[in-house]
Amino acid sequence: MPERFAVRLEKAVHVFSAGHFITLTDDLCEPVHGHNWTVAIDWHGAPDRHGMVVDFIRLRDRLGGIIALLDHRMLLATANPLLPVDEATGPLGGAEVTVRFGGRRWVFPADECRLLPLPNTTAEWLAWWIGHELLADGPPGAERLRVAVDECLGQWGVWEWSAE
Repeated sequence: MPERFAVRLEKAVHVFSAGHFITLTDDLCEPVHGHNWTVAIDWHGAPDRHGMVVDFIRLRDRLGGIIALLDHRMLLATANPLLPVDEATGPLGGAEVTVRFGGRRWVFPADECRLLPLPNTTAEWLAWWIGHELLADGPPGAERLRVAVDECLGQWGVWEWSAE
């Protein structure tokens, strides 16, 4: 097996607090609740002429910026056909987001929500979203990327990507 190099970021600052709820089955949706989510990443690649796989500072700062988009927000999946999401002006004039499931309805202030193009706001899909954000606007040179999101101590959802 050829040699491989990677860096890992798993820092105390890579935590975000956010609310969510998911559909567990076609007939079951859990109640609104929240987590202190922890994010860790492994960035694989070849060392550059200075011996670095990636600039830790640039990667740390980009990951922190992505996490900041999720922090203290209600995370809502917009690609779940069981949870239609509508944005409108509320009765008091502010923008609101309404989500429905069966006979249930939730209304949130729009500026406190993060609408995500996901089928569910599970740890696995949040890892996918974070990974795609990193690849789209992060440091270049990743050969493989692994993103892990922990929703409570020891329950990780993992997404992996490879350029191969």
